[in-house]
Amino acid sequence: MSKKPLDGRIALVTGASRGIGAASALWLVQRGAHVVAVARTVGGLEDLDDRIQAAGGSATLAPMDITDENALAHLCRSLHERWGRADIWVHAAIHVTALTPAGHIRAKDLDANIATNIRALARAIALIEPLIAASDDPTALFFDDTRIEKKFAGAYALSKAAGRALIQSWQAETARHGPAVHLLEPAPMPTATRARFHPGEDRGPLADPMAEADRLLDVLLPRG
Repeated sequence: MSKKPLDGRIALVTGASRGIGAASALWLVQRGAHVVAVARTVGGLEDLDDRIQAAGGSATLAPMDITDENALAHLCRSLHERWGRADIWVHAAIHVTALTPAGHIRAKDLDANIATNIRALARAIALIEPLIAASDDPTALFFDDTRIEKKFAGAYALSKAAGRALIQSWQAETARHGPAVHLLEPAPMPTATRARFHPGEDRGPLADPMAEADRLLDVLLPRG
């Protein structure tokens, strides 16, 4: 059996049940990694596991809400006890509320965006950084979204801007000694997130998530 480029690597994918998260998990498996797939939706994780098994790969399913810091901390401890590390972290978890004029944003919608897109992201970095630091090639990858509609997307846009600033700060802090932190932007895809902003859109011309995983995740492959 031919060796794959990510054989023996442990990849943690948060937000793995659909869209670019699920595509990233499958892409990693196809290249030899063992994926730990995290998402709230059990059915989505089970569908992903079926695809992974059909591809001849293996995954550990971890159904949880990443806003539950205790659950995420427990997962990180479990991964450390089992493997001593994770090598790759791909973060695709996101929360999107309905389009709302800026003057009508409800407090609960604002709080939900902040909880997932800012606070959970910050806590995940704090918890996962020590886990991937134990790798000989620690890498974290995030997905950006700069094509946000200017109107009615204020709650989502402000949380994405804050998350972007945090990731870019971590990226600058780790540029010399690692981990390698990547912030990449997929082309528009037929995801549930995009459907919130473009209801009724013709989804035919949109990019396939697996094609975007192929295009973007090449940075995770070993060089040399």
